[in-house]
Amino acid sequence: MPGRTVVTIGNFDGVHVGHAALVRAARRVADEGGHRVVVLSFDPHPMTVLDPGRAPHRIGGFERRVELLKGLGADEVRRLAPSDRLLALGPREFIAETARELGPAAIVEGRDFRFGKGRAGDVALLERLGAETGFGVDLLAPVEVALDDRSIVTASSTIARWLIRHGRVRDAAIVLGRPHELVGEVIAGDRLGRTLGFPTANLRTDDLLPADGVYAGVAHLPDGRRARAAISVGTRPTFDGRGRRVEPYLLDVAAGAGGNIAGLPEYGWRMRLEFTGFVRDQVRVESAGALCRQMDRDVARVRTMLDDATEAAAR
Repeated sequence: MPGRTVVTIGNFDGVHVGHAALVRAARRVADEGGHRVVVLSFDPHPMTVLDPGRAPHRIGGFERRVELLKGLGADEVRRLAPSDRLLALGPREFIAETARELGPAAIVEGRDFRFGKGRAGDVALLERLGAETGFGVDLLAPVEVALDDRSIVTASSTIARWLIRHGRVRDAAIVLGRPHELVGEVIAGDRLGRTLGFPTANLRTDDLLPADGVYAGVAHLPDGRRARAAISVGTRPTFDGRGRRVEPYLLDVAAGAGGNIAGLPEYGWRMRLEFTGFVRDQVRVESAGALCRQMDRDVARVRTMLDDATEAAAR
């Protein structure tokens, strides 16, 4: 039937390699039948309504999620807002509503997929509903990955969050299929970095911050430029020690008037910041001079790490 869809449903927070497998499988099924791929993505997480105290911090925002899902092959990403009405739908009602709106030729899910009020529906019920309603069901096995220490984990948003929170950004990149990133707005700071000779941007973001420390990474600027970065995450214990900040120092970027990044306004623009490696924990040093010397060492280490990563990728 022309105009039908292939649907996959879930949270898709972080768009990890397991999510990627679902969307690519949906794309293959859709291409065979001339259908469109539609992703139904809950945003915010249903737990923000059901039990706010246990709701997980989002890995990334919905706008970036849509970009990533479409890059994997989705034709459309629909936001499912977890309203009281939606969360009260039983499994049959939830699938019936989805079928009426989208006319799926197939639904593609993982074998642990649950749906409907209280997560009462499972894949066995989904297959029965497909037979009754007229759509196929394609089920994928969990995607497993090997971390740097050779331990095997099942890719999930939960494990990705744990790795990010513990500063294990290299392992998080394995689970996500790309570096963890923060997307946000560059805002005014106290210009302390400029005073020290390391002018940093200050990023305001709602995305999941990694553990406090210094990281190697890459900044994506709104004009398309990419800049290597030494990124500080934390409370600046040498100074005020209050409030977590994200402060990337962009390497090899020309300064414009007033020390700003050439070609960009001082504040109010969007930056996407990738975390590619952990440099060190956050530490308190005895003086501003000692901090400058430590930052010199950090920048040198970041350059080496990023050069090594570039060489490894070229092999």
